Amino acid sequence: MANEPPGIPAPSSIAKHIEWPKVVAKEEWETARNALLAKEKALMKQNDVLAAERRRLPMMEVATDYRFLTADGETDLLGLFAGKRQLIIYRFFYAPDVENWPDGACSGCSMFADSVTHSEHLAARDVSLVFASTASQERIAVYKTRMGWSTPWVTLPDARFSSDFDVKETFGINVFVREGNHAYRSYFTNGRGVEAIGPIFTFLDLTPLGRQETWQDAPSGRPQGDPYTWWRLHDHYGLASKT
Repeated sequence: MANEPPGIPAPSSIAKHIEWPKVVAKEEWETARNALLAKEKALMKQNDVLAAERRRLPMMEVATDYRFLTADGETDLLGLFAGKRQLIIYRFFYAPDVENWPDGACSGCSMFADSVTHSEHLAARDVSLVFASTASQERIAVYKTRMGWSTPWVTLPDARFSSDFDVKETFGINVFVREGNHAYRSYFTNGRGVEAIGPIFTFLDLTPLGRQETWQDAPSGRPQGDPYTWWRLHDHYGLASKT
């Protein structure tokens, strides 16, 4: 493989001895665990506050004439929504100047792709997720098959989208909202901001509509329903009841 990185040494060759935390009795362990749990719960609540603030971020209207090449032909930004009201685009680096070319893509982007949930879960909350790279659709199709991914993956025919949305030099996530024939940019994150993203709820918390559950702090008029009732096995969406 071209540009293949050097092998990573096995853990046993990195450290011969690990100094683990001290071993304690059950009662002392539970006391320490409960103290940490209190901090974890506080952080979770703070993340809920941040997600509520994210849902209230102002949006900026964007042009819709950006072009993308898909497995089915060319489309514009509105086409990437695939009928949904919200769109997440992850800038995936797969190009001649990126490691592992031509048979593979960026290792970090590829690891991120491995963590992505089935898109049916996002679609159930009115979200489309798309990867975007400069590699051809032919190369992308081969790599997707090799890696076992199903996320839609488009080709960027020029640098305009990447430049306009801060993903020309590094990976990043842009979130868009559609209202009729108008599109709006609602959120952006990159760098370490992408590290924790992967599980379904983390993705949903990036969007203006959030998880659409009654417990969440959301502005008036946003759709909300009972928690724990909307999700399905990814091949069970569309069935009358939860199975």
